[in-house]
Amino acid sequence: MDKNRYNIRHLARIIVEVATPLAIGSGEKDIETDAQIIRDVNDLPFIPATAIAGVIRHAMGQTDKNSPTWGFQEKDSDNGEGSKVMFTNANIVDGNGNVIDGLLMPTAKSEFLKNYKRLPVRQHARIGHKGATEKRGKFDEEVCFKGTRFCFEMEMVDKSDEKNKDGINIGDFFDIIDEITEKPLRIGGGTRKGFGLLSIVSCKTLSLNLNDKESLCKYISKTSSLEYSDFWNSAAERTIKNNPAGNFVEYKLTLSPECFFLFGSGRGDNDADMTPVAESIVEWKGIKGEFKHNYMLIPATSVKGALSHRVAYHYNRLTGIFAEQIDNPKEYVGKANDAVCMLFGNENAGDSGRGIVGNVIISDVIEKKTEQKILNHVAIDRFTGGAIDGALFSEKVSDGRGRMFELSILVDKDKVDKLIEAKKDNDANFDGAKVYEALECALDNICKGMLPLGGGVNRGNGVFTGDCKKINH
Repeated sequence: MDKNRYNIRHLARIIVEVATPLAIGSGEKDIETDAQIIRDVNDLPFIPATAIAGVIRHAMGQTDKNSPTWGFQEKDSDNGEGSKVMFTNANIVDGNGNVIDGLLMPTAKSEFLKNYKRLPVRQHARIGHKGATEKRGKFDEEVCFKGTRFCFEMEMVDKSDEKNKDGINIGDFFDIIDEITEKPLRIGGGTRKGFGLLSIVSCKTLSLNLNDKESLCKYISKTSSLEYSDFWNSAAERTIKNNPAGNFVEYKLTLSPECFFLFGSGRGDNDADMTPVAESIVEWKGIKGEFKHNYMLIPATSVKGALSHRVAYHYNRLTGIFAEQIDNPKEYVGKANDAVCMLFGNENAGDSGRGIVGNVIISDVIEKKTEQKILNHVAIDRFTGGAIDGALFSEKVSDGRGRMFELSILVDKDKVDKLIEAKKDNDANFDGAKVYEALECALDNICKGMLPLGGGVNRGNGVFTGDCKKINH
């Protein structure tokens, strides 16, 4: 018996906080939403271990099939090896800082956990080049509250505490830990529209040599339940260096509304037919969490849609493509536009129709509620001068005058540059600089009030002014 075979166990316990709303889909839908998030046996949101493993492996650059660390299986062969790295599911942390693991009776749920019975539903509409919703472009999805905390554990097996012939060593384990604690980690669906950014709250690590009797007994006594944390009392606390921007180029917009703005909820209330969207968030003071309700929301999707349309306009302008000179506008807008495709992605434009992921990430703005006003509207019959029957409606708008909002837009310049170079291989006259110029012109339009955001922009809503700073991280 080889006493030294995989005698080392590297362990970590990590608590993450959802910095932007999380959307890990279950593949199911119900009467309220087209896409429900995944829930555990207690009907609480959780993050599957497979999602964590996949995202971290990709972040580590371990996307090749034959990885000695992450395992492999050769096709039509018995040659293969399991992963050296193992993850648990990430279970929710309650308002007292306790991890919920195992079956919880419905009557035992705290008031904090009861908030997860009904989650926010985000409304989406895909707008065409004519400014109207495209066919089959209306959908919605469920998301998990910003500020929710989850806890998971990971383990890595090793042969010794020194580098060995297989290339597995303690350095590999801490490379993974550094990737988690120092670089941005996004998980789930909709990461390109701001969802799924995780902020590391705590990371404890411990390495045990199972050839040592005391360490072996300690390892055997460890429970698989995330609920019990006494095992980690002697573990080392890692330094956290959360950097949500990573190596991206960041455009930081500081905006102030000129007057009213409206990002609609899709619902009315007792006062108006149209109301602003609002969400609840979780705020933490140490290990104590508390829900804060009715926060104002500027959805990243609303900003992204308006921005992509304006990028297409500026790119066409810069490349000399004008409406009176073309027969089919659809060939130069949306996913058919080179700048939009490279910046915002295209589901069927890559090699073999596999698609191109978006390289622009915009995060939601979730702030304390602003004052609101009710505006009444009526359509007038041009012949009689009276109100048209059924055309009276009202909207409740946000009055954010005097408030400042900060909007972060991240661009993965390395990936955009690669797409530009690939395009140049087929078209030597292609000017990639115009892609970035079109984006910066569109951002400048927002800051100068020339690109209003949200709903009702044709009646004066959504005009913001401010400045934009470019930061190279």
